[in-house]
Parts: sequence; C-alpha cells; structure tokens
Amino acid sequence: MKIKEYIPIGELCKHYRVEISFFTKLHEEGLVKITTLEQTSYLHQDTIGDVEKFIRLHQELNINTEGIDAVCNLLQKIDNLENELNKLHNRLRLYESDF
Repeated sequence: MKIKEYIPIGELCKHYRVEISFFTKLHEEGLVKITTLEQTSYLHQDTIGDVEKFIRLHQELNINTEGIDAVCNLLQKIDNLENELNKLHNRLRLYESDF
C-alpha cells in the first residue's frame, strides 16, 4: 500500500465540511472503502470523484446515505441499459446494411 495514494478522512472532512460519520455511513453502505492505518482512516485518491458526487447529493439535495446508494444503483442500471442499447443499435445496423 502506497500511503501517497491515500487521503486522510480528517482532511476530507475539513475540505468538504462534512462529518466523519458521513464517510462511515458511506463505508457501511458499501459506497467507499475506508482503510485504517495506525489509527488514521484513509480513502484512496481514486474514489475522490465519487465522494464529491456523494457529497453534492447529500448537501445540495439533502439525500441520506441510503438514498445515495439507491441513486447510484439506479444510475448504474441506466448506464448498463444505455450500453446494451448501443450494442443492439450496432447489431441492427449490421443487419440493415446487408439489405
């Protein structure tokens, strides 16, 4: 584990003005993975984009962590459906070009 790739949750709390309990709840919902090293909790830097999205949903739309989980699941399903739709369109074009 490269410590340079991890950001202390305390710093994130100060920067985004959220309580540490918010990150704990996100972890409990399975939305982020908290890594603890020497009594300090960290998040991997690759999760910051998702964390910012979660914070916006929480602060701007007043959505709790359970709601954030539901929203993320729905967005993932939409993304999967869009990918499937694109694949089907491509297959249809292939058959239409033969005629």
